[in-house]
Amino acid sequence: MSFGEEDSIEHTLLVVREVSVYKIPPRSTSGGYKCGDWLQSDKIWSGRLRVVSCKDRCEIRLEDPNSGELFAACFIHPGQRESSVEPALDSSRYFVLKIEDGNGKHAFIGLGFNERNEAFDFNVALSDHEKHVRWENEKENGETSESDSHIDIHPAVNHRLKEGETIRINVKHKPSSGTGMLSAAGLSGGKPKTLSLAPPPSGAGKIRSPLPPPPNDPVTARLTTSSQGVDQRTLNENTKQTNPSTCFPQLERNVPATGSGSSKTTASGWAAF
Repeated sequence: MSFGEEDSIEHTLLVVREVSVYKIPPRSTSGGYKCGDWLQSDKIWSGRLRVVSCKDRCEIRLEDPNSGELFAACFIHPGQRESSVEPALDSSRYFVLKIEDGNGKHAFIGLGFNERNEAFDFNVALSDHEKHVRWENEKENGETSESDSHIDIHPAVNHRLKEGETIRINVKHKPSSGTGMLSAAGLSGGKPKTLSLAPPPSGAGKIRSPLPPPPNDPVTARLTTSSQGVDQRTLNENTKQTNPSTCFPQLERNVPATGSGSSKTTASGWAAF
């Protein structure tokens, strides 16, 4: 809609069934308003809110929900949103509106929404009106680009198969070279090869465990004791056979007695040997 059309054409951007209006104290600081300073006793009205777009102006109308009678109106001129609608510092559901009576007089009132999403929609409606006014100004000045004024409505290409159509895919089989694991096992094709396994070890052979036996094993203790007894007897017998003192009386009886001197010489010789 261009601005050259009649002023009576209006667009309703938002309707909220119930809002509250408060009488607010003068601003204490330059930082802004706080809804915590508004008391419940300061509530002066409750009713319906409408956001209406009139050419380049946006109007916030507070109306009676039954009769539609206008209670107050806030006019937002282009570029003056911050001075006409100011959010509260301590809550996103409350705002301060600058209302006018049409004769040049204005006042500030507090506006409160019951739900947070209603306050969000209120901000969105004001932003949409500003975007529309800016787009209309750019359109009149010829600053809009061709891509903004023309929308591509061509349908996307349909790549789905029609009824009766099929897709054929040729897969090239790679010949087996016989060097893979399947070829070695005889599973690559043709006759499968039989896998030969080594026979188990015979019962005669003993398999030695790489781990030593436990120290308190009774079988190991008996074997160790018996082997030590056999080794001790063998050592005693070898000692008796190799001891010259045990063999000396037998040798002395075999040698003939030729006299005391001779016997002493022989005995001493054997003893020295």
